[in-house]
Amino acid sequence: MIELRAGRAGCLISPDDGGRIAQLTVDGHHLLVTRPQDEPGGTGVDPMSWGSYPMAPWAGRVRDGRFEFDGRTYQMPINHAPNAIHGTVFAEPWSVSDVDDHSVTMTRALGDHWPFGGVAHQRIEVFADRLTCRLGVTADDLAMPAQVGWHPWFVKPDEATLSFATMYRRDDSHIPTGERISAPEGPWDDCFVDMLEPVELRWEGLTLHVTSDCSHWVIFDELHHATCVEPQSGPPDGFNHAIEPGSFTRLEPGETLERTMTVSWN
Repeated sequence: MIELRAGRAGCLISPDDGGRIAQLTVDGHHLLVTRPQDEPGGTGVDPMSWGSYPMAPWAGRVRDGRFEFDGRTYQMPINHAPNAIHGTVFAEPWSVSDVDDHSVTMTRALGDHWPFGGVAHQRIEVFADRLTCRLGVTADDLAMPAQVGWHPWFVKPDEATLSFATMYRRDDSHIPTGERISAPEGPWDDCFVDMLEPVELRWEGLTLHVTSDCSHWVIFDELHHATCVEPQSGPPDGFNHAIEPGSFTRLEPGETLERTMTVSWN
């Protein structure tokens, strides 16, 4: 575990647990859901349910784990039946290439199950007033589709501003159909676009702002203990149907897709 500190803030980074932020603390407030304890006789901790982890080379679900690219069909391992979810790197160990008191840089090959090769890379920095995350994927010798994003599990706030003009209608598999509708009242497990107000999460004495240059935001706030605010460079299942331009990025050999997320506090 790597500890980063700056002023009133600190965070713990776990390279072995998908290169994730295991905890973010500001003025003594623990802001992320912590790693659950292993249950005796269980199958281990669910890596999808805690901290803040990077998603690459896709974000969210891929229907049935299957997609087509350049005329060929590819099958990803099913890790959230009946779909593949959150990419190939969120539960795998990352290599640390650089670290100091307030930043860490890590890399991770996209893995044997990703047939195109390539590598993911991220840099996490903590400052007195903010946390910045930069995440990218770089193609190897083959062209490939790509998305990136983050999945932070914030401790349930007392209040939240989650304001978007539209969201994608989803089907029974929680996958967007491509049809845009006006955003209804929550709770949600949905993909939103057209942000109306910056995302704010508020607890007594502390307000967080979440910003990103990503085009899509998945909001999951159906649970009593957590709210997930997930900036993504494209929508869930974007590989399978171009919901709109930018559903995924085509990377030619050597090209990189990179996005940022910033969490700041008052």
